[in-house]
Amino acid sequence: MQNVFIINYNSLYEILDEIKDNLSFKIIKFENEEDFQKNNNLDIKNCLIISKIKPKLLANNKNILDFDNLPLSLEKLLELINIKLIKIKFNHQSKIIIKGYELNLNSKFFSKSNLNLKLTEKEIEIILYLDNKKSKNDVADLQKNIWGYSPNIETHTVETHIYRLRKKISNLFNDDNFILSDKSGYFIK
Repeated sequence: MQNVFIINYNSLYEILDEIKDNLSFKIIKFENEEDFQKNNNLDIKNCLIISKIKPKLLANNKNILDFDNLPLSLEKLLELINIKLIKIKFNHQSKIIIKGYELNLNSKFFSKSNLNLKLTEKEIEIILYLDNKKSKNDVADLQKNIWGYSPNIETHTVETHIYRLRKKISNLFNDDNFILSDKSGYFIK
């Protein structure tokens, strides 16, 4: 779920807070710019910021919603917020860097040095899961978390998918070390 940060705009926050159960995003309120700046662990690349005054810290940030035509109906405001969040998500997903490769979730291309490899949805899930875990993942873990299979089921689905994915990457990029494995499982390092 994406975040919408509301800075120094209490009345707007109160309105959205009343209907928060019906929103497709999470709202977080900050009393002022200083309060917002204190929270330096926020993911401001994949969020939307609404503020009466554009924060100096975010002068070049494109994730700020400006209200050009006030007043707005609540329906129009929610439409503007949702459109902006979709654009932010699209841009955020268009360039994920993993081990020197660029993964574009929108086009499903895996790229490096002007070479592009089209991936399946499952191959993307495998890469993202292995990259996000930062640890070794055994077959049972991958079966459960990517395929939703019970760890007790006897299947070679994981090994087959990873073998094919490694082969595709090796054939195009000549890289046999993107997805590694040892006795304890698969990993991206």
